[in-house]
This record gives sequence, structure tokens and C-alpha cells, in this order.
Amino acid sequence: MQQTIGVDKLKYILSQVKHPSRYIGGEWGAICEQKANSATICLAFPDLYEVGMSYLGFQILYSLINSLPYATAERVYAPWVDAETVIRKENTPLWSLETKNPLKNFDAIGFTLQYELSYTNILTILSLANIAFRSDKRTDDDPIIVAGGVGALYPAPLEAFVDVFLLGDGEATLPRLMKVLKEMKGQSRDAKLKEIAKIKGAYVPHCSVLPATRVIVENLENEFIPNTMIVPNTSIVHDRVAVQVFKGCTRGCRFCQAGIIDRPVRERNSKSVLQQIENLLKFTGWDEVGLLSLATCDWSCLKETLDKLSEYLAKDKDRLSLPSLRVDAFSVGMAATLEKLRKGGLTFAPEAGTQRLRDVINKGVTDNDINDALTSTFEHGWDRVKLYFMMGLPTETDEDLDGITEICNRAFSIAKQYKRRGDINVSVAGFVPKPHTPFQWEKQATIEELWEKGKRIKHSIKNKHISLSYHEPEQTFLEGVFARGDNKLSDVLECVWNMGERFDGWTEHFNFENWRKAFAETGIEPTTYTRKINLSDTLPWDHINVGVTKEFLLEEREKAYMTETTHDCRQGCNACGWQDICKK
Repeated sequence: MQQTIGVDKLKYILSQVKHPSRYIGGEWGAICEQKANSATICLAFPDLYEVGMSYLGFQILYSLINSLPYATAERVYAPWVDAETVIRKENTPLWSLETKNPLKNFDAIGFTLQYELSYTNILTILSLANIAFRSDKRTDDDPIIVAGGVGALYPAPLEAFVDVFLLGDGEATLPRLMKVLKEMKGQSRDAKLKEIAKIKGAYVPHCSVLPATRVIVENLENEFIPNTMIVPNTSIVHDRVAVQVFKGCTRGCRFCQAGIIDRPVRERNSKSVLQQIENLLKFTGWDEVGLLSLATCDWSCLKETLDKLSEYLAKDKDRLSLPSLRVDAFSVGMAATLEKLRKGGLTFAPEAGTQRLRDVINKGVTDNDINDALTSTFEHGWDRVKLYFMMGLPTETDEDLDGITEICNRAFSIAKQYKRRGDINVSVAGFVPKPHTPFQWEKQATIEELWEKGKRIKHSIKNKHISLSYHEPEQTFLEGVFARGDNKLSDVLECVWNMGERFDGWTEHFNFENWRKAFAETGIEPTTYTRKINLSDTLPWDHINVGVTKEFLLEEREKAYMTETTHDCRQGCNACGWQDICKK
């Protein structure tokens, strides 16, 4: 067992890096003592502290595990490049924030997979922890490497590196994993993995019997609800109390992976949400609350909760934010009552520039909805809006791209009608066909095509009040490769990491030339993974059952090409595969 990092060594390392608060720990709400003889896990977020600390799922699982009498959870985040350099120079193993324990001393390390371009950071964490990259190279002294989150549902590119993938809600799977680790302390690695493979929702690539099934929490009120949060010592992306009001989404956008893999909708009631908000505000001292879900404005208890919450928040001048707004006047009117949102701009996501293409993707937003939302925005006094679109969607034409500019010009015109400044910020992302969606078989636009589409939009915008940004096509391409990739990509990942690739989601550190070299050295053609896929082909994630049937996805794909829409699940069941649960 490696020794805990000494105070003097830690002080020296922190004196050599920018933002030492990322690595020091000791935050309010952190639990800095391991239970005796407990199963231990270090929750690892493969991105910066500021990003990982803003992820609500990480906070929930941390509190949940530490509430168990037989388990202890600590944390680690990907060190920025300056910290990695110093840690290597000092030959110091990477440590947990809570007890400064080397990661190699834990029973398990649990990675959160939220974004494909963070995968190189997983290898960085393993390397700094002195843990072999490949599962088949690890010994009984090494922790079990676990991964959960959205990426666990298409695990092939990481199967060589990860021992166990937990599929679905961590609240349902992690306690079972920790119980097995507690019961099997001191036993061999193989014995542990064979026992873990028996857990429903656990996929162990080297010993699981296919297929593997996603597990959900059916009733949110009956499960663990955290009343504490870790309050960071430094500013983070989202500095606020965060409360989850429901899981899932009923809208059925065909491009949206989250809307498929988080089904079915499971809501919390107003009373329990209000109680949690009160508890967390008192515990943390934060002065802002965020109500989180995939579509918070669809929460059936929203109006009731806001009516009761406004007076309570006003007492201490606390603020409320709604991260997701529907494109309609009702959502704008609701936002107008929130002081936090009145100080900035509103964000809407029409996603496509024409009604035809919005019907193809089943966005459920009409031109009238867009007009009403924009009119209500400027009528209520806002000066700016942000609009999200995608380019490279299936069946997209130049007319659809021109429609993006038309909507932006329309927004500015409406702003002028209400004598507003009318700053329109437009963000356009390249479409990535994600696994477990109706578009999982579609061709992804090439790098060159995305550059041309972006230029077309940019050149068509003449108004200085309309600003445009779009994701780098090379990053979008790589995201698509790893989203639909197979286990051959593990060689590419290790190769490019050895070339120095880190933080690929950060433009300033992304070097596509290294990726080109890595694909060439491993003999893998990356466009194999972004081509159009035959409907009869076996997909690398076919053995992962997320609960939505392939038949439903194929029906939705066919309807997309016929420009037919599918109604919101709240208006009647669409028989996606979850209907038996939804009837309960």
C-alpha cells in the first residue's frame, strides 16, 4: 500500500501550479475520514475540478455512498497540464482530495463518462496513479476500474481499460457494487469481477454474459435524496444549489441521446423538492438554486413550486435559475419572474432553421412558437438572446442552413419593434449521430462539409448585432468516431495519449494532427465510424439494452424521412419499450 501524500510534499507541489485550490480538498461538506474496514471508491471526473464540481450526478453519488455504513467515497479530478508535469517530476502518485490517499490504495476508482473528448484524461489519471492502462495487465493489488454515465452505454472504445461498466442510474447500481467490494475484501481480482458481473446493470467485458441491461430508479421519492453538497473553495462553472426535479424526457427529439437513454420520465413532487432546497440552502450558504432536468419547464409541479418558492427565496434575497427553457411564450413569461434570468439573456434551441427540418428531427417547435418566444422575450425587457442550432442534420439542405440566418434576422427585427438592443448570439454545433437514437445509423458530415456549412452561415450574417460561433469540426468529427466506435479504438487512444494529447474538449489543447498520426500508426481509418451504417449491421453497442427497443428507433427513423412527427409522450404512449413502467 502506498503512503498518504505528506503535507510538505503536497505544499511544494501546490506551490508550483496555477489554481492550487483544484487539488487541495478540505471543502465544506467534504467527508475527510474513511469508515473503518469500509469498501472505498475514489470518484474520478476526467476533466477539471471546476467542471466536475458542477456536475450534479457526482455530488449525488458522493453523498449516497458516504451514507452507506459499509462504504466510503472520495474524489479526484483530472489535473491540468501544469499539475501533471509537477506530479510526474516529483514522482508522486495522484491522490484523493479528502484524505490525500494515493488512488492505488482504493478498492475501486469510478469514472464518470459524460463526453467522448475527455477519454484521454482517463488514461492520465490511471498513469499518475501508477495503475496499468489495460485490464488484463492489472494485478490483485490494483483497484477495480469502474465507469458509469452516458458513455457506459456505448462502452466499446474503453473496454480494454475499464473493468466494470455500470449501466443506468448510479443510485441503483453503485450501492450494490460497493456491497460486493466490502464482502470480497482480500479476495482475488478475478473473483471480485465474477461476482460483480452478477449485479443487474453491471457489464464486465471480460466475464459478462451478453446482453447487459440498463437499470433505473423507478420512484425518485423512495430513493436517496441528498441534503448536503460539497461547496467548492474556488469558483466553478455553476456555483449554486442544484436540485433534480425529474429524470427523463417526453418530447422525443430524434437527435437527442439523453431523451432516449434517460427514459422513462420519473418526477419528484413539489413538497420534497421544496424541502431539499431549504435544507441545501441552509447547509451550503449558496444564494442561488437551479432546478435541473432535461426539460425543467415540462415538470408538472413547476408552477406550484415557483408559487411557494418565491416568497421563501425573497427572505434572504436568494435567486432561482431555470437552465432549460422551452421555445414558447409561456416559458419566457415564467422566466420573467426570476431575478437571476432578468439580468442576462435567455437561451432557446430551435435546433434547425426550417419547419421541415424541425419536423424531421421531431423537435416539436413551430415557427409560431419561435415568434411567440422571441416576441415575449423582448416584450418583457430582455436585450439579448442566445440561439442554439445544429448543422449536418439528416436530409439538411442549403435552404435549411439559410433558415438559421433568417431566424436570427427575425429575432433582431422583433427586438427593434420593442426598442431593444437586440444582441443575438448564435451557436451552431455539428450534428453527431449518437448510439441508441433513431439517427444512430446516419452518416456524419465530414470535417470539410462542416467547415463549408459554417462558412455559409457566417457569410450570410450581415448584421453586426448577430454574433456566430461554432464548434470546431475536427472535434465534432472525433466525437462521432468515439461515439460509434468499436474496441479497436483503444489502441488509438493509448497511442495519441503517448503523443501528449490531453483535454481534447478544450480547444487550446486539442491537436488534431496528433490524432491523424495515431490513426495512421494503428492502421485504423476513422471515417469507418462516421459513414452511413447499414440497418442490418451489428452495432458495437447492440448488446447494451437501454430499455428503448430497436424497432421503435427504426420506426422513428422512417418517420423522420417521411417528415412525420411523433407526439409528446404525455399526450399518449408511443410504445418505445418503457410502457409497462410508465403505467405504474
